[in-house]
Amino acid sequence: MKESKWFKEAIGYQIYPRSFKDSNNDGIGDIRGIISKLDYLSYLGVNLIWIGPIYKSPMDDNGYDVSDFYQIAEEYGTLNDVEELITEAHKRDIKIIFDLILNHTSDEHPWFIESRKSKDNPYRDYYIWQEGKNGGPPTNWASFFGGSCWNFDPQTNMYYMKIFSNKMPDLNWENKKFRDEMKKMIKWWLDKGIDGFRMDAIAHLAKDTSFSDGKVDKGYIYSGEWSKFSNRDELFIYLKELKDDVFSKYDCVTIGEVGGGASTKDALRYSSYKNGSIDMVFTFDHCWENGAFMSEHKKDEEIKTNVISLKKQFAKWQKLYNKSWNPLYWLNHDHPRVISQYGDPINYFNESAKMLAQTLHFMWGTPFIYQGEEIGMTNVDFNRIDQFKDTYIFDYAKDAKKRGLSEDQIINYLRRTSRVNARTPMQWDGSIYAGFSNTKPWIDVIGNYSYINVKNQIYDQNSILNHYRKLIEFRKDSEYKKTIIYGKFKLINMKHPQIFAYLRELDKKIIVLSNFTNEKTQFTIRNYQFRKLIISSYLDSPVINRKSYTLRPFESLVIEVE
Repeated sequence: MKESKWFKEAIGYQIYPRSFKDSNNDGIGDIRGIISKLDYLSYLGVNLIWIGPIYKSPMDDNGYDVSDFYQIAEEYGTLNDVEELITEAHKRDIKIIFDLILNHTSDEHPWFIESRKSKDNPYRDYYIWQEGKNGGPPTNWASFFGGSCWNFDPQTNMYYMKIFSNKMPDLNWENKKFRDEMKKMIKWWLDKGIDGFRMDAIAHLAKDTSFSDGKVDKGYIYSGEWSKFSNRDELFIYLKELKDDVFSKYDCVTIGEVGGGASTKDALRYSSYKNGSIDMVFTFDHCWENGAFMSEHKKDEEIKTNVISLKKQFAKWQKLYNKSWNPLYWLNHDHPRVISQYGDPINYFNESAKMLAQTLHFMWGTPFIYQGEEIGMTNVDFNRIDQFKDTYIFDYAKDAKKRGLSEDQIINYLRRTSRVNARTPMQWDGSIYAGFSNTKPWIDVIGNYSYINVKNQIYDQNSILNHYRKLIEFRKDSEYKKTIIYGKFKLINMKHPQIFAYLRELDKKIIVLSNFTNEKTQFTIRNYQFRKLIISSYLDSPVINRKSYTLRPFESLVIEVE
């Protein structure tokens, strides 16, 4: 067991500020809205909040396109509001981390405005510019948002690189002067009192500067050979510089988003205890184990969780034990709602939401709850494409129609997979607009807000919300605390198609058994003797017969064994 640190024992909560709480009734969540809900977060048991980008931005991608790292987006509030948020959170023993966008800026950032003016501008080399080739882009590399990762700029007749939106040009991390500017900005925020960063898209900071073409899959125009700008060797030099010059000087936490393309070997290059430069990495391997992402032509009933594959994905990252640290989460702002993805919000709403919470919160690592997860918020019920407020989605819908999909097929697919699912307003109560605002929000509220909301659950001791509270309290203050936070993880019966079972072991031994189906299921544990039941997701007693367990639909048990 490696040394304890505050973030290892923390309970994280992600806030998408645009959709959390609107304090001034303009339909957009804001910083003062977050301040107003700090007591709620404290009640829940959270002691670390990750806040999405609130920097000044034209909002092409909801704040991930930054035009000034030192100013706050007007719709979110002021720097004074942020300072008050930090102070008030710390009064409640809640630490705060911000999103740190390192790969790109907005095309409205002063650096880029200067950079595009001329080839000899002092800021030219803050971004990645290349001459075109054969009348087209410099390379055949694809953008994550579709099309080429290059955009032509007529001012100098050259292309700038943008692996996301055209309005989000990629920064040139080879430029030492630019790197010093970024370090200065990071120090400025840490000196303001924030406690760390979730580092957005850091896998892509280094590019293949040979700018050679990549392989193109059949049927595609552009190359999806993401290694051209993902997890490259030079990246780790830049991260070490950030650690040595900035992060090591503060008691802060750094979490890198490396997406679904990183292996555990890659992850250790980022965050190993031995020579890593950050504390842990977010990956997306477990997010699509029901086939939803490849389901344009499927009906809802064809979407089923592959429990064996889901177990493999979690177990893979749990193997980093004693080598690195691990964040735990079901979703973030880019993913569908977990109860809609892996549970059953129609027939087993409470049962499946509690089961999913229990399965995650007893694993090794720091758990992060995404806003609304703790009340079982579901995927959207939208029936028009224009309700999905996301530029990326509008581009997808146009392409899907060209490929012959009907509007109904597109909408069904978006209901299952869209990142908009996680971005609808937080459901605080059953009043109009779900208590998020007194005016129409920037995006529609889900229709089930009248009964799925905080107010309905906060006084119900058997609610999903209070089950989360119970799990959090248990993790923070129980006789099993050391085992839960620092104990070894071992998967039990990988091949069982319905049950996710694992052992945690340190000073005590506990086993978690979770049924991921809507059927009653038998499970036998051969090598451990039942000692006592610790927590059940059902209200009444489970069926236990020595080493045999009968788990009801979406039931989860936590037991002590010897």
